[in-house]
Amino acid sequence: MLIATKVRLYPTSEQRRFLNGQFGAVRFCYNKAVALKRDFYRKKGISLSVSKEIKPLLSAAKKSRKYGWLAQYDSISLQEAVRHADTAYKRFFKKEARFPQFKSKRNRQTSYHCTSLTIGEDFIKIPKCKPIKAVIHRPIQGKVKSITVSRDWVGDYFASILCETLTEIPDKPTEVEESKVIGIDLGIKDFLTDSFNRTVDNPKELKGALRELKKAHKEVSRKVKGSRRRSKAVRRLAKVYRKVARKREDFQHKVSKRLIDESQAVIAESLKIKNMMHNRKLARAIADAGWGGFLSKLKYKAERSGKLLIQTDTFFPSSKTCPRCQYKFDGLTLAMRQWICPKCGGLNLRDYAAAINIKREGIVQLKAAGLAVLRR
Repeated sequence: MLIATKVRLYPTSEQRRFLNGQFGAVRFCYNKAVALKRDFYRKKGISLSVSKEIKPLLSAAKKSRKYGWLAQYDSISLQEAVRHADTAYKRFFKKEARFPQFKSKRNRQTSYHCTSLTIGEDFIKIPKCKPIKAVIHRPIQGKVKSITVSRDWVGDYFASILCETLTEIPDKPTEVEESKVIGIDLGIKDFLTDSFNRTVDNPKELKGALRELKKAHKEVSRKVKGSRRRSKAVRRLAKVYRKVARKREDFQHKVSKRLIDESQAVIAESLKIKNMMHNRKLARAIADAGWGGFLSKLKYKAERSGKLLIQTDTFFPSSKTCPRCQYKFDGLTLAMRQWICPKCGGLNLRDYAAAINIKREGIVQLKAAGLAVLRR
């Protein structure tokens, strides 16, 4: 099993200069590889090979007078930067991403290292740099495979350590109890409602920080571009955004862990979040909820625990269907939080009814996959 642990780094001023130079070297190699592949394809119709044509240029560049400064930095990270440029082009041609763009010095910086690593109790040693002080808040277990050093918008440094442990991923269950299958309906007013009629309040971290964010944005806009005061104001603004993101992450981790711990299978709906963001009235609230991040946390937590995460079809009418008689009420609008079924006369709470329907549809999918669903 591969497990990543992110720790905070506290480099000295000398180490900061080295890391910033490492980021610059990685950025330079990535941008050069993107430009070379682009220009050769435009002018000669040739797609350059990374392993045979671009990577050998790195060795030649280190020996030249113009690019000799690249030899000061880790060669593996420079090769990885070139490989990432090739991956970006492949994803573009597969229509999985947009056309590769040049990396900017002003964005978040990352540098990839994968060999000659040493991790102590309070330090991390990376190639061509003295040991960097680190706060390792949990034991690093297993064999260290790689490390990604990064610097965020605030200017703080972090290291993500990827380890391979001897623990194997648990096998998926062949049978589940119906009472331990939970259906969840994600929302904006309430973050989620489950099939047991329990709700989780939406913390709305971004909405709560809007006043502070507006003030920080005004401070940035009033400073002269390129000045030191503007850069300080940008860091203060980034701190506010980072605080919002961290609180949202903490909330989602706690909720997803609770759901996985108390169930054998979690049923959720597949959401086209990108399409939903086109709604100008709800875009900010949808982004603040962070449904995509929450579902990804549910997925990997379920895999590590040997549990199941099933997602229903995007167009499954969970909110419009009566959970008692299965009547589909096409007259339901977004403003209606409860409705009476025209067929059976039952009162349906919109989110609770949707969670029940999602659970029922998930059980159908479990049975279709060959799993036994026991009624206990």
